[in-house]
Amino acid sequence: MLTLQNISYIHPNKELLFDGINLTINAHNKIALIGNNGVGKSTLFNIILNNLQPKTGRIEVEGMPYYVPQVFGQFNQLNVAQALGIESKLNALTQILAGNATEENFARLNDDWTIEDRCKEALAYWQLEGLELSHPMVSLSGGQKTKVFLAGIQIHQAEFILLDEPSNHLDLIGRELLYQFIQHTKSTLFIISHDRKLLNLLDTVCELTRTGINIFGGNYDFYASQKQIANSALSQDIQSKEKALRKAKEKERETMERLQKQDARGKKKQEKAGVARIMMNTLRNNAENSTAKIKDIHTEKIGGITSELRALRQNVADIDQMKFGFDNTKLHKGKILFKATNLNYSYGPKLLWKESLNFQINSGERIALKGSNGSGKTTLIKLVLGDLEVETTYNAVANAIYIDQDYSLIDNRLSIYEQAQHYNTNALHEHEVKIRLNRFLFAKDSWDKSCGSLSGGERMRLMLCCLTIKSIAPDLIILDEPTNNLDIQNIEILTAAINEYQGTLIVVSHDEYFLAQINIPKNIELF
Repeated sequence: MLTLQNISYIHPNKELLFDGINLTINAHNKIALIGNNGVGKSTLFNIILNNLQPKTGRIEVEGMPYYVPQVFGQFNQLNVAQALGIESKLNALTQILAGNATEENFARLNDDWTIEDRCKEALAYWQLEGLELSHPMVSLSGGQKTKVFLAGIQIHQAEFILLDEPSNHLDLIGRELLYQFIQHTKSTLFIISHDRKLLNLLDTVCELTRTGINIFGGNYDFYASQKQIANSALSQDIQSKEKALRKAKEKERETMERLQKQDARGKKKQEKAGVARIMMNTLRNNAENSTAKIKDIHTEKIGGITSELRALRQNVADIDQMKFGFDNTKLHKGKILFKATNLNYSYGPKLLWKESLNFQINSGERIALKGSNGSGKTTLIKLVLGDLEVETTYNAVANAIYIDQDYSLIDNRLSIYEQAQHYNTNALHEHEVKIRLNRFLFAKDSWDKSCGSLSGGERMRLMLCCLTIKSIAPDLIILDEPTNNLDIQNIEILTAAINEYQGTLIVVSHDEYFLAQINIPKNIELF
């Protein structure tokens, strides 16, 4: 179905994105493409789709793959049929059935007499029953747009499919439909995703790096286990090199001290023996040259070990380099923060929830807020935060922070360093703030960078850094789809940070794998 040989791509600014990409995908393979944000996953898809040209290499593709994109803004001026590329066929079918049986109409239809029925069946499967093909794309939600293109798989009877983060905008029911499709389809799949549940349904994981593709013959859990083994071996190699470096430095110190003592003793003997001054100078020069040669040998050895150690440390995962150190909330566990008694809300004559809500949130709890799109999760969050008020609630939430999927608490007008200082409410010294920035992988040369230019993962890390800089951890953190714009590595960083936080947590997420990793025992479900 697809062969990539020695593919490389260079940005228009002459920066190399990746090199040496070799991959073969055969019929019925189900393959994941993973890698850090910015490594070029979507670019590789666009090369396969012939939207971009590689700098070097050869591509062989059987037919044109069907593509489900990650973003849909380019389709906002189109209707559903136009976005799916079937408007011409549908118009031809309508014309023929109306009696206008021209050669042109037959050519456009291309004997595809069942296209209308397939459209109805496919849209119904993806919960879009009743959606008109003339409906404008711009008025659909992100999840509905994703489902339109997923329906296009059946409509086009696609045999080779590229999916770019297909579960990003889907609710739980939509995700389950996607998982079922992936499990049962006979089509060839090549999928970019950070959804670990989805990745576990695939039979091969390909990790894209700047220098090629690493192929793991198993699902995501197999990939993760292999990476853990590799990371353990890397850790042992680093410890071994650190030990060798300490020994080399100690050996250098002992050797130089011994030479200095020998030189001192030799000089005293020469003085006692009455050696001529010119001979003394010659002997001293010889000794200095000998010492310099020995020092050069040690310096070269230490430099070699240091270089090897630096190369090994560059391979350490970001999560293992970071230090969180969140302060604990001052609230005692079990304190009632929010209590709802027969709670409901309306923005008009109709109540938002079919059944009134009765629940309470206690300090220290971890809660998943679940519900389909439009079920009122955002409204309930506003009630908990105190942005909306009703008489049927008790609210003692005083110190809360709401973090959405875009990490909008980051001020795009500020630089990275200015954003960090904005949270420096405990008057930390400048060097302490900079130490924390370094811990979260923001090196000195990035401190003046605008927050507006940061990726999703960088915004998340800066938000976590700001929380560690702030003097007191919030009593309540609400995370709204926090993993949507993150790659797997940054999801792991976020997971580790959340697991160190001891306060109250409410999470809105369709990522069940993520919810399991952060130990969410309690659900509030909205209908």
